[in-house]
Amino acid sequence: MATLLYRIGRWAFRRRRLVLCLWLGALVLAGVAAATAPSGQDEDLSMPGTESQKAFDLLDERFPQSNSQGAEARMVFQAPDGQRVTAQGNKAAVRNTLGSMDGGDQVASTTDPYETGAVSEDGTIAYSTITYTAGAVDLTEPAKNALRHAADQARDAGLTVEIGGSALDSQEEPGGTTEIIGVAVAAVVLVLALGSLVAAGLSLLTAFAGVAIAFGLISALAVRLGLTSTVAILALMLGLAVGIDYALFITSRFRDELAQGGEPEEAAGRAAGTAGSAVVFAGATVFIALVGLGVVGIPELTKMGMGGAGAVALAVLVALTLVPAMLGFAGRRILPRAVRKAARPGSGRPHPAAAAGRPGLGTRWARFVLRRPVTVLLVAGLGLGAVALPALNLELGLPGDESKSVQTTERRAYDLLSEGFGPGFNGPLTVVVDMSGSADTRATTNLVAETVRGVDGVASVGDPVLNPARDTAVLTAVPQTAPSSGETKDLVHAIRGAASGIEADTGAGVLVTGTTAMNIDISEAMSDALLPYLTVVIGLAVLLLLVVFRSVLVPVKAALGFLLSVGAAFGVLVAVFQWGWAADLIGTEQTGPVMSLMPILIIGIVFGLAMDYEVFLLSRMREAHVHGASPGEAVVHGFRHSGRVVAAAAIIMISVFAGFIGMSSPTIQTMGVGLAAAVAFDAFVVRMAIVPAVLALLGRRAWWLPPILNRVLPNVDIEGEKLSRHVPASATRPDAAVPLLPGGGR
Repeated sequence: MATLLYRIGRWAFRRRRLVLCLWLGALVLAGVAAATAPSGQDEDLSMPGTESQKAFDLLDERFPQSNSQGAEARMVFQAPDGQRVTAQGNKAAVRNTLGSMDGGDQVASTTDPYETGAVSEDGTIAYSTITYTAGAVDLTEPAKNALRHAADQARDAGLTVEIGGSALDSQEEPGGTTEIIGVAVAAVVLVLALGSLVAAGLSLLTAFAGVAIAFGLISALAVRLGLTSTVAILALMLGLAVGIDYALFITSRFRDELAQGGEPEEAAGRAAGTAGSAVVFAGATVFIALVGLGVVGIPELTKMGMGGAGAVALAVLVALTLVPAMLGFAGRRILPRAVRKAARPGSGRPHPAAAAGRPGLGTRWARFVLRRPVTVLLVAGLGLGAVALPALNLELGLPGDESKSVQTTERRAYDLLSEGFGPGFNGPLTVVVDMSGSADTRATTNLVAETVRGVDGVASVGDPVLNPARDTAVLTAVPQTAPSSGETKDLVHAIRGAASGIEADTGAGVLVTGTTAMNIDISEAMSDALLPYLTVVIGLAVLLLLVVFRSVLVPVKAALGFLLSVGAAFGVLVAVFQWGWAADLIGTEQTGPVMSLMPILIIGIVFGLAMDYEVFLLSRMREAHVHGASPGEAVVHGFRHSGRVVAAAAIIMISVFAGFIGMSSPTIQTMGVGLAAAVAFDAFVVRMAIVPAVLALLGRRAWWLPPILNRVLPNVDIEGEKLSRHVPASATRPDAAVPLLPGGGR
């Protein structure tokens, strides 16, 4: 691999104008495709195989006329203090407001709350349902403005009016203030780490190019593949983070090669062959983990994994081709001025800092850990364990309007409906009765209604609605508790348990569905899939690292460290989003269950990112070990050459992920907090503290490999040892015989 990538790097360097034109062409094509493609529409989550999904499928089959894809708005009216919404003046104001909507642009129908009984028992709150002929994404601005104007008309009459439903929902778009701050922090870190504006700008520019192409392709394919805005934002988040990191790794190695007196083209080839090999491996781990999300069986999670995997693949291609090409344009200007003077072509003089022999922060830290490995291991391990303790109380769920800011009209409408009609009104359960095998439909529906009413926790049950064939009935059951509460989850199971007796007595099938039941089923399915998926990911990590480092204990140590960092990240999610610790700092106004997709998604992403740091840090240690260094010297060697780059890469990734915390979408906000915390724990506690401490305690046993495995395992040459034999040393520089590894230096 190292030899192939070496040739690709040199080719891209020589043909830099061609490579740049090809990538610019791809960028233009992706932009045009995105601009001309119709907007995608966020879809409800589905989970094939669950009872709620089976019920939805049955409804699609038996009630095809009711499956409208139009948007819906729920306009909620509240009378002034001391008044009733049923008073003559307030009733006239409500009806005038709704009358102004009749026949409006894209309006299909409106309901009169006084005729449908949509008035609270105390008479203070009422609601009307407005349906549209177009979906939420296709609603025109005039249609939305008409809805807002109607609400303002009722407010002018003295009523409190809020609007829920999907009509005013807007997809979360990237480009907010916090994302810009995250990228700005990444830029500052790049400048400090590389000491050059040219080098920092190159890394950012190439990362932006890859992200822009990925984002354009996802936007262009959104309708055709059913990709949501969350897929696009995840691709943007991952593409930026890994794109900047991968460019940093290769650029840093290129600078080291130049600083040691190498020719620019040769330096680009060696950077691609060594650091590029690690980039390929790291990118492959992230890609595999994300694509593996498809095994969970949730289409939306599969799409998120595929979108993120595509962005990572593009980041790897950019790093291997566009980065060497841009290095060709930059040449020696990528080095700081002082280094350029000290490293003229053919001088063979080393980097000034190396010549002075001053130990860097990474070297000093490594020596500190070597002197106190037990203390460092205990403090780091116990610290992560303490942070992970809240994860024992992890509860999974899916956010609704209750998780939105109180500044939004959707959240205020949710609160008004809860106040007027009970907390369970916002999450009704749909009971579907399949009577194709039942002899007496009326008796069956009556029995179902009586049985559901008798279950503790049910506030009310509506009259059954039959389809034209009279072989399917639908009943609406309103819980007494909120949709995301544990009591509602227990209620769904209780109704399903009570329904099993009906099926045995009547031959009718009874299924419980609805958004609330679907969310419960998905959350339980995600909980059940968490351990198997984690086992697969850990097994894959051990296998990959076994091949890469040709050691038994190093992969086991890496897997245990990964578990610690992921557990600590879950602990942070529980503390912030369930318990409300520091929730005000990130704008979270409502605590509740953690987004059910997050644990598996974070495991998949962090697995690949953790392997990035493991490879870049330990490959330098293995190099020193192979060349006869003592265990302690090998650890110091790894931190001397890779510690700074890994730390900079981690800070960049944390900054990018944290930049998405300020978005209003609960999904993206949770993802930003979880990923930023996981990367911070993995990079700075596990890789920087636990790894060297464990290696110091294990000594030479850390690199032990049974002879049979040594013969069977393939040699992937992640360190580029074959490259130093393939390229004649005399052709480039006097010290070229020393194997070169990711992260720079020898």
